[in-house]
Amino acid sequence: MESHPFRFLRNLGRSREIATVLLNHGFGDLVDRLNLRRYLQWGRRLFRQKENEYLPRQTRAERFRHALEDLGPTYVKFGQIISTRPDLLPPDVIEEFTKLQEQVFPFPSAMAVQMLESEFGKPIDRLFMHFEREPLAAGSLAQVHRATLDDGTQVAVKIRRPNVIRDVERDLSLMMELAVLINRHIPEAAIFDPVGLVNYFARTIRRELNFNREARTLEEFAHNFSKDASLKVPAVYWEWSSESVLTMEFIDGYRVDDVDAIAALPISPTQIAANGSHIFMKMAFEIGVFHGDPHPGNMRILPDGTICLIDYGMIGVFEQEMRDNLVDLFVAVNKNNVPNAVAAILKLGQPFGEYDPLRLRTDVREFVENYYGYPLERINVGTMLTDFISILSLHAIRCPPDLMLLIRALISLEGVARQLDPNFNISTELAPFVRNVIKDRYNPQRMAQRFADEVRLFAQLAHDAPLHLGKTLEKLSKDDLKIQLDHRGLDHLITELDRSSNRIVVSLAMSSLIVASALLMRAGASSMWITLPIFLLSSLLGIWLIYGVFRSGRL
Repeated sequence: MESHPFRFLRNLGRSREIATVLLNHGFGDLVDRLNLRRYLQWGRRLFRQKENEYLPRQTRAERFRHALEDLGPTYVKFGQIISTRPDLLPPDVIEEFTKLQEQVFPFPSAMAVQMLESEFGKPIDRLFMHFEREPLAAGSLAQVHRATLDDGTQVAVKIRRPNVIRDVERDLSLMMELAVLINRHIPEAAIFDPVGLVNYFARTIRRELNFNREARTLEEFAHNFSKDASLKVPAVYWEWSSESVLTMEFIDGYRVDDVDAIAALPISPTQIAANGSHIFMKMAFEIGVFHGDPHPGNMRILPDGTICLIDYGMIGVFEQEMRDNLVDLFVAVNKNNVPNAVAAILKLGQPFGEYDPLRLRTDVREFVENYYGYPLERINVGTMLTDFISILSLHAIRCPPDLMLLIRALISLEGVARQLDPNFNISTELAPFVRNVIKDRYNPQRMAQRFADEVRLFAQLAHDAPLHLGKTLEKLSKDDLKIQLDHRGLDHLITELDRSSNRIVVSLAMSSLIVASALLMRAGASSMWITLPIFLLSSLLGIWLIYGVFRSGRL
């Protein structure tokens, strides 16, 4: 993607604000390398600011975090989302970005009422029996109000912030321009894939902005866990929902970090931790779709001990192939098989540029030796996955975003579970699911299905082959098939080879004549009239050849 100057000019005020914030947080070198000072010097230069020479003694990662906070909610959300990519960003930056908090003021309740009435074409008192003007929570994309339906049902109404799509798209446009500039002017930053990070963020935030998608996700999870009493999924009320409004069942429960309240429940905290981990493993390793942000704020414990997950905006997909590759890594570690562990890592991720296979194998061997000999139930999965991410970062191997989201969610979930039970080890819940994946791989029904899929693919290739061959022959007959070869310097190479071969022929002929004349001279004076012209001719050829070599300047 090329940087477009008019796009920056169209958002000149925001561009100037970004440059100013970077300067204020001590990133003058970055502003200069990206050539952003021109936005500070535009017009009357009223907005030109000097860099703060008295910045507190903060690390570069801390200054990055504060800069994102000053740039506003979209950039805070960007930092929160890319903090799930420890394969691309340094550990200190990841640690700082996890501290980002959305400090967003709620928008006026009158505006929320107006949006609801405009969306559904009814006055607020006909939409709900009661609508609380004071929001329960406010975020960068939406805020939540409590309401009561006509039948007395308590609901939570999630309303998208006014003009948020316009603001997000403007910031995404500028983020992409900055990413392109970073790629162009800061080559050493290419390993972090700035454009890829912005694209990943854009896909994620656009999904979160579409509440219809979140509503469908809620119903999908409710269906998949309809027979599992340990998880409660809030019901969706479609009559009061749209792309910008989501009305769902209100959940009145305890936060998972409210230790005192949970201790008084009829179910033990240890069992709640086990249930939560089991739910997550079922999502990832059986269903293949998982809640991507299981932090305490998104979990509630009902009075009977049932777990309820809320806010299904961030969802990850764990494909079967990726599942198999991750299990292959676990199996390779368990069997101390370094080559298989390396192969599994390279299947899970894609190296960015060149990598050192020998060094990768050495690091993987150390990784395997750290965990070999321990049953999976006793392995600290959080530490193991953190070490796995370190190998990826060290060798510039990029993993699919959903896999990194899964790893981040597993580590976060283990931390939440240990708040309930300090001795909890998530691997005790993970191990049975890993074994099930291995068993399922050799399930006759799945093997038959895989064989049928491969036969179908081969049949399709066989069916399409004559068509592709026909198209190729048609292009050849029309002289429409052009093979592009980079043959710069090829003519010069042919000329030099031709000249060298001529010299070799002349040298061989000259050598032969000299040898022949020497043999004839030994025969006696009677052959002198034949020998002398041959000798003179070979001498002239030799002189001519030497002259040509020296004239060319190359011996």
